[in-house]
Amino acid sequence: MSNAAPDDVVTLVVRHRIKAGAEAQYEAWLRRTVSIAGRYDGHLGVDIIRGHGAGLRLFTCVLRFRDTDSLQRWLDSSERRGLIEEVSPLLADGDQTEINRQSEFWFTPADVASPPPRWKQAAVTFLVILPLSMLVPLFWKPILGRLPALDALLSYLIGNVVITLNIVLLVVYLFMPWATRVFAPWLRAASNPPDVDAKHPSSEVKP
Repeated sequence: MSNAAPDDVVTLVVRHRIKAGAEAQYEAWLRRTVSIAGRYDGHLGVDIIRGHGAGLRLFTCVLRFRDTDSLQRWLDSSERRGLIEEVSPLLADGDQTEINRQSEFWFTPADVASPPPRWKQAAVTFLVILPLSMLVPLFWKPILGRLPALDALLSYLIGNVVITLNIVLLVVYLFMPWATRVFAPWLRAASNPPDVDAKHPSSEVKP
């Protein structure tokens, strides 16, 4: 299992434009692919955005992985290769993939629809971090208090490193993906975007 830092979280964006009349067959393929991809270690969640491109149905999947190695295992897997070979006859432009590390991909890829206003992104982030910044120190206080007496500055540094690391990990891996699913209608309300399905680890994933 990888000891990835939060900054290692990587986003894979996959775009498939579907040939006319093949939408139902593609949806069935997508559901099966979701189930398979969700079993891969390091998969953190996915959003599926349904829209239109040049008169055809466009599916954009935003997958999040714990680190580059986890993503690469999915990209290089024989299961994925077989799934892409199977779906290729349904695709108008082939399998389009892009890798991105920007934190805004918590919300939506910028070229699919207008991202939520920054004040909305800030509000959701605030709502996630505020309770953690109050609760995590309370959790660690009795544990850190049992440590042998150390220099006051060293104790202060150790305590802050442990607490900050906990908050960052909880935000990146657990609460931010959950919050963006819960607040998705509000985040996208003003931009009149395409339909979005937000899932977690065993969700709608694509190569």
